[in-house]
Amino acid sequence: MRLRLLKLAVFFAALVPLGRLGWKALLGGLGANPIEFITHSTGDWTLIFVLLTLAITPLRRISRQYWLIGLRRMIGLFAFVYATLHFVTYVWLDKFFDLHEMFHDIAKRPFITVGFSAFLLLIPLALTSTAGSIRRLGGRRWQRLHRLIYLTGILGVVHYLWLVKADRRKPLEFGVVLSILLAYRLGVWMAASHAGRAIPPPGRAPGGSF
Repeated sequence: MRLRLLKLAVFFAALVPLGRLGWKALLGGLGANPIEFITHSTGDWTLIFVLLTLAITPLRRISRQYWLIGLRRMIGLFAFVYATLHFVTYVWLDKFFDLHEMFHDIAKRPFITVGFSAFLLLIPLALTSTAGSIRRLGGRRWQRLHRLIYLTGILGVVHYLWLVKADRRKPLEFGVVLSILLAYRLGVWMAASHAGRAIPPPGRAPGGSF
């Protein structure tokens, strides 16, 4: 019951940034370049939710609050939701579905290619987020697939770094957090290797990375 209420609270909290964005749009508070504002906002929240997804396992192990694993799938799916909004903003509001212009952008601006690659990696994770997918794929194959969340995080940070031309503080902050999470994972892997135990893959507990 407690976990169910917590999931409900997390669900509505995750919708707050989207609601805030919609409210600003209604009041004309998106600034001089509304498309840029929406793009940056949805991109920031995509990375935040990706990093939160990656942080669940370390927090669970360090705090021994094992119920946290029950939130990981929902948080991961919200990362996909905001990534989709980020992508749709670019394709629809920015480029108006002009494929020629989009291909030109991809060839001219590598950060778009990197960001699009990160989005593509999220798709199979979202599609296989159900318990039925775990049964169909088998636990080991499903775990290997969901390790893509680490690569997604790396590509997302690189996308942000290459996008920003002046003030890089925010993407660098994301990069520092991601580096800490990856360093923790590497430390767990090395400790398990030295101890001669099986290396616990990410997402071993029910719930996975998504």
